[in-house]
Amino acid sequence: MKFKTLKKCCAVVTLAALAAGLTAGCGSQNEADAYKIGIVKLVTHTAADSASEGFKQALADNGLVEGETVFFVEQNGQNEQSNLQSIAQGFISEDVDLICAVSTSTAQVMAAATSDIPIVGTAITNYEEAKLVESNEVPGYNVTGTSDQNPIEKQGELILQLVPDVKTVGVVYNSSEVNSQLQAAHMHAYLQAQGVTVVASTFSDINNMQQATQALVGQVEAIYLPTDNTVASSIPQVVTITEEAKLPVICGAATMVEAGGTATYGIDYHKLGYQTGEMAVKILNGEAEPATMPIEYANEDELTLVINKEEADRIGLAIPQEMLDSAVIVETK
Repeated sequence: MKFKTLKKCCAVVTLAALAAGLTAGCGSQNEADAYKIGIVKLVTHTAADSASEGFKQALADNGLVEGETVFFVEQNGQNEQSNLQSIAQGFISEDVDLICAVSTSTAQVMAAATSDIPIVGTAITNYEEAKLVESNEVPGYNVTGTSDQNPIEKQGELILQLVPDVKTVGVVYNSSEVNSQLQAAHMHAYLQAQGVTVVASTFSDINNMQQATQALVGQVEAIYLPTDNTVASSIPQVVTITEEAKLPVICGAATMVEAGGTATYGIDYHKLGYQTGEMAVKILNGEAEPATMPIEYANEDELTLVINKEEADRIGLAIPQEMLDSAVIVETK
């Protein structure tokens, strides 16, 4: 990986050095001297935004000051692969030093476009299954990052606790998202082992998402939504249908509950993005290379039970008081 001499001198400094004023000899800063980092999301939604903000915060906490020693080129694919391809070419033309790719399909497009620029991913469930790395333990390529592998079984257990008499659960997801397929399969296996039938309702175009949700009404007693970027960006459309049908919606992420879902055991995407940023700092410092940096995972001890009491009340779902006492209670944003 290439580094500019001035960058090595100025851009990657410790907070202690900054506090001590040990910047003599570095000279004035401008965009040409600083790191340039591309941040790209498939689509904007709370989890993706939290992850990217956490990423930037980690760099700031490690001495990389936005507008001085690091400049961010932030892009949104607007849920279109063609946009992502154009963004990737733009990053290459702008000679960015590192790319932070938020979501699986985003990272796949970035990785297909360049094998030279280091790529750190976040909000990606399984890098190996997505063909982004040779293995999650030893990536082998220019891609590494953090996984948002959500606790599927705990979320399945939550469905059983909230809807004790459940016989059929529906799963709604984008069939083109590999990691959504993996999560749906995992949930299917878990619930099937508990004697619960699972009905998958998929879509390949966001315009058909509401139709996919509506198709489950009358067939299921609860709905599960994996950490699917398209679904996460459109929770209100799903909830419009599930509220009327009085169906609880168990989500893959806490941010999806804040957007209108009913409940989840979830990870903190800001913390996950921060963890990704710390990996990026090591790469920029020359302390590590993506090819040999194992994929990192969220700390399971930090999982949180999140309940949207407002939504539960709307659909007439009674939640045991002991669960409410141990949960983070949120309202729809």
